[in-house]
Amino acid sequence: MSKTNAGNFFEDFQIGQVIKHATPRTITSGDQALYTALYGSRFAVQSSDAFARALGYAHAPVDDLLTFHMVFGKTVPDISLNAVANLGYAGGRFLAPVYPGDTLSTVSEVIGKKENSNGKTGVVYVRSTGYSDDGTEVLDYVRWVMVKKRDVTSPPPDAVVPDLPAAIDPQALGNAVPLLDTVHWENDLSGSPFRWADYETGEKIDHVDGMTVEEAEHQMATRLYQNTAKVHFNLHTESESRFGKRLIYGGHVISLARALSFNGLANAFHVAGINGGRHVAPLFAGDTVYAWSEVLEKAEIDGRSDVAALRLRLVATKNRACADFPLKDADGKYEDGVILDFDYWALMPK
Repeated sequence: MSKTNAGNFFEDFQIGQVIKHATPRTITSGDQALYTALYGSRFAVQSSDAFARALGYAHAPVDDLLTFHMVFGKTVPDISLNAVANLGYAGGRFLAPVYPGDTLSTVSEVIGKKENSNGKTGVVYVRSTGYSDDGTEVLDYVRWVMVKKRDVTSPPPDAVVPDLPAAIDPQALGNAVPLLDTVHWENDLSGSPFRWADYETGEKIDHVDGMTVEEAEHQMATRLYQNTAKVHFNLHTESESRFGKRLIYGGHVISLARALSFNGLANAFHVAGINGGRHVAPLFAGDTVYAWSEVLEKAEIDGRSDVAALRLRLVATKNRACADFPLKDADGKYEDGVILDFDYWALMPK
């Protein structure tokens, strides 16, 4: 019997299957510092203990997307080691703040699967939940991933596609943020005078700046999350793939775009929910990422006089600036250069 893990193939997943993932990961201030070094994220609450404490936090929480990547990374050896591509996300809720010193672990449930028409791959849907060491749920989300079949002659299973929400109810978004003393929110320190009331539904924001993806940084980031997907690391095998090279982890794109969004959304300090997301096209080392955002919706949260929610569409492009807000053409197809279409809720002080 082999003692090594070859990863699960499409046939190995069963509806209702629950997977407890290895290995628990203690988040440290070093992880947060490395995350900042990789993406340049500048949101004040996650950057400054003093700023966070003045608002009512115990101290600065770790970046929300660092939490997401750590929880996600646990799932890779069991869910997507044999993936062709991670396709999308929905129903994501950030449920509690995470601080350096917290230990995160992840449990996933298979909630859907459907074989593709080529008979060589299939799509697997999983709901993954991240827990801290005291049992607190810190994050849950659904993702779907295209996975290779072990045997292309095996018969297709009955298709099960879960019914996923179009968006998270904004009234469920406040749990991961304590009641804040926003009298002490200093706009000059946060980087912007613009708060929730200053944004309008339909407004589009070009985040202007671009970041070129370096091979070494991508490799370091993906290892930071203990994401072991072959498509990101093994040039020997990926040289024979359809792209002929390694793919950049999709979460790396999300973090780059989120960091770029600071220029225009500096006070959108907390990613509260993931409504949906799609990796439209691959990204490779040497490409330059730009981003723009659209305000899709505004919502007040019952019982919160301190913060309110913006529903934002974050679009990332490669090697194409965003002054013209590229998205889809007249036929509804994504325009060349678009690599990410990400719908999320962010909290912002009133």
